[in-house]
Amino acid sequence: MSNKVRVWDLPTRIFHWALAACVIALAITAYAGGNAMVWHFRFGYAVLSLLLFRLVWGLVGGRWSRFASFLYSPAAIGSYLRGRSHPDHLVGHNPLGAASVFALLIFLCAQVGTGLFSDDEIAFAGPLTRFVSGATVSQATWYHKAVGQWVLLALVLLHVAAILFYLVKKKENLVRAMIVGDKEVPRPVPSSRDDAASRLMAAILLAACAAGVGWLVGLGG
Repeated sequence: MSNKVRVWDLPTRIFHWALAACVIALAITAYAGGNAMVWHFRFGYAVLSLLLFRLVWGLVGGRWSRFASFLYSPAAIGSYLRGRSHPDHLVGHNPLGAASVFALLIFLCAQVGTGLFSDDEIAFAGPLTRFVSGATVSQATWYHKAVGQWVLLALVLLHVAAILFYLVKKKENLVRAMIVGDKEVPRPVPSSRDDAASRLMAAILLAACAAGVGWLVGLGG
């Protein structure tokens, strides 16, 4: 007997798809260059706003969106890899999925963070370059262009490959769950809170994060 449970609340789903769209737009505008770099910066600010929101939502959001629900100990990861999974692994993120999420969040933060201090030495520079030394700008630019983008590409490809693996081999449609929010699970488990009040709180948090990013960018004058 299966049980339907709300796993991904609406704010988490909107964050996921908005982040995916912005990352794709960042890649396109980066390689287009020229005047498209204006939009590259704008999408970068949007990603930073989304990441700040997700960090806060990971503490106060729906049950299965909270970091505490998929922050696994080394012992739990080892058990999972040996085939002894916990029933909760079928609900939210399993240990490997959690590692993928944390890696993406960390390297996206590094990418947008270094972007704030990068300079293409042609026409565009990050808004915070004037607050650091030339050596720091050079290092940030090097990481942003030569390291970070390729690490993120590898992580995204692994993420997509994992989704396809679960769809083909395990017949589990992870994309559908991230669209509709619900999953069919073998045993009753608590649902994530996803009501009007929590959605309003998420909207306020996102607006506050966007305002904070706007203030940060404005420091560059």
